[in-house]
Amino acid sequence: MDKNSLSKSHLFSPFTIRSITLRNRIGVSPMCQYSATDGVANEWHFVHLGSRAVGGAGLVIAEATGVAPEGRITPGCLGLWSEKHIEPLARIAKFIKEHGAVAGIQIAHAGRKASAGLPWNGGAHLSEAEGGWPTIAPSAIPFGGNLTKVPQAMTEADIARLRNDFVATARRALAAGFEWLELHAAHGYLFNSFLSPLSNHRPDQYGGSFENRIRFLLETTRAVRKVWPDHLPLAVRISAIDWKEGGWDIAQSVALAKLLKAEGVDLVDCSSGGLVPDAKITVAPGYQVPFAEQIRREANIATAAVGFITEAKQAEEIIRNGQADVVLLARQMLVDPYWPVHAAKVLGHKLTPPNQYARAW
Repeated sequence: MDKNSLSKSHLFSPFTIRSITLRNRIGVSPMCQYSATDGVANEWHFVHLGSRAVGGAGLVIAEATGVAPEGRITPGCLGLWSEKHIEPLARIAKFIKEHGAVAGIQIAHAGRKASAGLPWNGGAHLSEAEGGWPTIAPSAIPFGGNLTKVPQAMTEADIARLRNDFVATARRALAAGFEWLELHAAHGYLFNSFLSPLSNHRPDQYGGSFENRIRFLLETTRAVRKVWPDHLPLAVRISAIDWKEGGWDIAQSVALAKLLKAEGVDLVDCSSGGLVPDAKITVAPGYQVPFAEQIRREANIATAAVGFITEAKQAEEIIRNGQADVVLLARQMLVDPYWPVHAAKVLGHKLTPPNQYARAW
C-alpha cells in the first residue's frame, strides 16, 4: 500500500471504534438475500458476503438476521435463534476477516412486516397454508399494502421475551466470530414500530410519550451491551424520519441517538422510511446523508450514511466534509462487488490486492 496515498483520501483512511479498526470507511450494508432454509446460511451467503471482503470493503455486515423464527421477514431470511445457525455463519465471518474486512451482523425482528413471501414472488403476507405465521407488533395495526395481517399487540411478557431473544442472539453472534453488531431499529420492523407514534398506540409504559416509545429499544440495547464485549463496537440502524406527517422525525432521532450513546452504542446507522406504505419519499443521490450529518453533529456520535451513494468522489466528500464516519453501500455493491477497488483508482489510492488477483489490480 502506498502510505502517502492515505493522506490523499479520507474515504480510504482507517476508522477505529473501541478495539476494531476498519481499513477504510466503506461498508457493505446489510442486504436481505432471501436464500436461507430455516434461517441457516449457505453457499450463497458465503459467496455474497465473502466476495465483498475480497473486493476491498472495510466492513461487511450480514443481512437482517432473525432473533426468533417468527422474527424473519420471509421464510428465506437468515436466523440466529439456535446453536445450529452458528457454524455456517462462523465460516463466513472467518473468511471475511481473513481477507481484511471486519465481519458484522445485523440482528432483527420484523414485527408486523414478518411472514411475507419472497420479493420475487410478490412479497405479500403468507397465509398459514403458504407457510406463514402470526405476527406481533406494539399495537394491532396492520402495515398495509399487501402486508394485510393484523398483528397481535405484544404483552409486556412478550416484550421481555423478545429482549431476551436479542441478548441470546448477540451471544451467538459473538460465538460465530462477528466483531461488529448492529441492532435493526429501522424500516418499519419491530423496534421502529415501537418508536413511531404512527404504529405505536399503546396505553402502557411502552407507548404514548417519546420516553415510553423508546423504552423497549433502550432496554434491549442496555441488555445487549452487557453481553457484547466492551472491546467490540455496537451500532443501531434507525429510520431517521418516517416521511409522513405526525410520524417520527429528525429531532426525535437526535434525542434517541444521545440516549443510545449513553447506553454504549458507538455508531448510528442512519436510514429512513419503511414504516408505512404511503410515505412520500424524495429520493435523490445521497438523500439520507443530511440525517447522518445532523445526528453526528448534534448527538456527538459516529454515524454511517446510506442511500444512493454510488460514486467515489461523492463518498469521499461525505467523509471529508464530516457528514458521516462511514458510508454503507447496498445496491451499488450488488452491481459491483469491487466498488472499493474502482473507487480507489478514481481517488488516486492504491489497494493491496489478494495474491490471487495481484496481476489484475
